[in-house]
Amino acid sequence: MASVTYDHVVKRYTADVTVVKDFNVEIKDKEFMVLVGPSGCGKSTALRMLAGLEAISEGRILIGDRVVNNVAAKDRDIAMVFQSYALYPHMSVYDNMAFPLQMQRMKKPEIDKRVRNASRILGLDNFLKRKPRALSGGQRQRVALGRAIVRSPKVFLLDEPLSNLDAKLRGQTRVELQKLHRDLQTTFIYVTHDQVEAMTMGDRIAIMNGGILQQVGTPGEIYDHPANLFVAGFIGTPTMNFVPASVSNGGSAKASGFEVKLPKAVSAEKGTLGFRPEAVTDRVSDGSPTMDMKVDVVERLGSDQFLYGTVGGDQVTARVDPRMNVSPGDRVKLGLDTRGLHFFDSESELALV
Repeated sequence: MASVTYDHVVKRYTADVTVVKDFNVEIKDKEFMVLVGPSGCGKSTALRMLAGLEAISEGRILIGDRVVNNVAAKDRDIAMVFQSYALYPHMSVYDNMAFPLQMQRMKKPEIDKRVRNASRILGLDNFLKRKPRALSGGQRQRVALGRAIVRSPKVFLLDEPLSNLDAKLRGQTRVELQKLHRDLQTTFIYVTHDQVEAMTMGDRIAIMNGGILQQVGTPGEIYDHPANLFVAGFIGTPTMNFVPASVSNGGSAKASGFEVKLPKAVSAEKGTLGFRPEAVTDRVSDGSPTMDMKVDVVERLGSDQFLYGTVGGDQVTARVDPRMNVSPGDRVKLGLDTRGLHFFDSESELALV
C-alpha cells in the first residue's frame, strides 16, 4: 500500500500547449481519491503521468517515498483500468486475468490462487471459461478490474471505467467499487467527468479546470464550501443558482428580484450571489427573504419537484415539495434559506462568503 504525491507537476506538449499546470495533490495511503472536471481539463493526463504512460515536463511524482519520474511503467507497482476494458477477445476470462501474472513468470499455483481469489471477490466464478464476447458490459468491466486485482498493486488507477455502462449499471457498479476499495484496503485514484460519481465515491475530490487544480476536499466540504464560481457551478445537480447582485453597507446583497442579508460582511461592491435549489422552497417564514417566481418549467421526479423560472429577470431553480400543485405560467411566492448563501467576487470569482 502507498500514498501518492504530485509535487508541482507540469505537463507541456509544446511551448504554447500546457495541459497540466503546477499540480499539487497529496493522496493518502488507502484513500479513494477522485479527479473530476470537464473534458479536456487534464485529469486523465495527470493519471497517465502517474502510470508512466506520459512523460512529466516539470515537478515530481512520488509513490510512497519513491520518486517515479524516470521509473518504467511496469516497475511502478500500479494497476490501471481503462474506459475501453482492453480485454483480449481470444482469451477466456480466466486467461485474461492470469495474463499479467504469466508475464511476470509467476508459478502456476500462485497464479491460480490469485485469479480465483479475484473472481470470488468480483462474483466471476461462473464466467471463468467464457470469452469476453459472451459477457455483458458490466461483466467485462469486472474482468478488467480482476486483471488489476491479481497483481496486488500498491495503487489502483481507474480512468473513467463506468462511462460505457448504462445508467442503472453505472449505479450498481459504483456501489461495487466502493465495496471493493473497502475490501482491498488499497489506494484508489479514479478519474471521471461525472460529478455524481465523484460525490458518491470519493473520500476526497480534486476538481480540475483548464489544467489547474481548483479545490481539494471531502464531498461535503466541496458542496458546502466551494472555493470559487467554477467549483460551485460544477458540483451539484441541478446546478447552483447564480444571480448578479450589488452590495450595500458590506452586508446586504440586492439582486434584481429580491434582497438578502449576507452571513458576513464583504468588501466588494458587486458580485455573484449563489444559492442551491434546495435553499429556495415553498416554505415562507416570517422575517426570511422571499422571491416571486414566474414558473417556466416544472420537473416532477417522484420524491422531488423542481421549478425553473424567472425572478426579477434572473433564471432561478427551486426544489419544492413534490405535492405542491404548480404548472408552467404560474406565479409563486418562494422562501430563501439564507444558511446556504454564497457570494463570489466579480473579478477573481473567488468565494467571499
